[in-house]
Amino acid sequence: MSLTGAQARAEDVARAAYGKLIAMLANRTGDIIAAEDALADAFVSALKTWPERGIPDKPEAWLLTVAKNRRIDQARRDARLVITDEANEMADTQAIEPEDAQLDDRLKLLFVCAHPALDEGIRTPLMLQTVLGLEAEQIAKAFLVNPSAMAQRLVRAKKKIKSAGIPFVVPEPEAYPERMGAVLEAVYGAYAVDWLDGDGDLSHEAFFLSNILAELTPNNAEALGLTALIGFIEARRDARLNNGVLVPVPEQDVDLWNNQLIEHSAGLLTQAALKRAPQNAPGRFQLEAAIQSVHAARSVTGKTDWRGLSQLYAGLMHAYPSIGGAVSRAAVVAEDAGPAEGLKMLEVIDYDGLEAYQPYHAVRAYCLAELGQTADAAEAYAKAITLCSDRPSQLWLEKKVHNLRKKMS
Repeated sequence: MSLTGAQARAEDVARAAYGKLIAMLANRTGDIIAAEDALADAFVSALKTWPERGIPDKPEAWLLTVAKNRRIDQARRDARLVITDEANEMADTQAIEPEDAQLDDRLKLLFVCAHPALDEGIRTPLMLQTVLGLEAEQIAKAFLVNPSAMAQRLVRAKKKIKSAGIPFVVPEPEAYPERMGAVLEAVYGAYAVDWLDGDGDLSHEAFFLSNILAELTPNNAEALGLTALIGFIEARRDARLNNGVLVPVPEQDVDLWNNQLIEHSAGLLTQAALKRAPQNAPGRFQLEAAIQSVHAARSVTGKTDWRGLSQLYAGLMHAYPSIGGAVSRAAVVAEDAGPAEGLKMLEVIDYDGLEAYQPYHAVRAYCLAELGQTADAAEAYAKAITLCSDRPSQLWLEKKVHNLRKKMS
């Protein structure tokens, strides 16, 4: 096998199994940094040995065994170890299979990262990195902060977990409310990272974890809401791309939607409403799931209820304002009340980072195009393309620009 092939395989395993392996390695010692170092050494060893010997039958177990050997040696000698051929032979013959225990370990690590002893602002980023394997740069981009600053904050948080002796346990149910918010945010953030990916290892992992959290806390309306939200989005996986090009939800072929998953998600959303205290308004994830349920209804009604979406987004922005919610609301208003009204809403949005937010420019371009301002629309689409971070969306935006320029010629 070529070095390039081994590297690609190691990277695939890293994306799919990083959080599982870190959770298992850190569980006994409480030292996340040491676990990360050991796993990094294991990946280096994989790049060295896999091209020569072939990929092991159980690559995750192989990596876990090598990393555990690395940790044991480090504890014995208190020094860094260059993994030897002997250790690699041991990994080949004594591979530990990360089976059922991995889920329990991941749940423990999720709740550790959400511990009240840690700064509230770092809990979700910490889960995104340690449990779900995102790079500090990806997390920094999502939170609109400097990558080096985010990396430093993550390291400090990991050190605090060890120094404070935060126990690696799934807490008692009475502790769930204090920690669950950050846990749910991290799971949804992970899903959002690669939801457009055809394979979507991370999004599948996030969906799996959301279901486990809903089962773990069946009376938590927001946990049910998050699972419903991801379920509605996941139900459209087969329809969201056409030859690699993004297909917006209102244009998707509903025959490609997973109706069974839509029905299941609708049931979860109903359960969330029943579990919510009568005096409490629906939480963010319940509102966002309700928005997705309106889109899903098109498979039955044949049309999108833009007025209903406009009202739901108004409620979302009142209770949980965000730059994404503001731009999405403007897009919905443009469909419901007309592009001029949508454009007006865009003009009053006041958030830091708006000029660097790609959907803002895409929605603005759409409104301008609908108003017949073709040249300005093409310019706005071009701006959105420069800010695009995924290929399917970029291809869709380029198609929009191409069609506008054909009109102008």
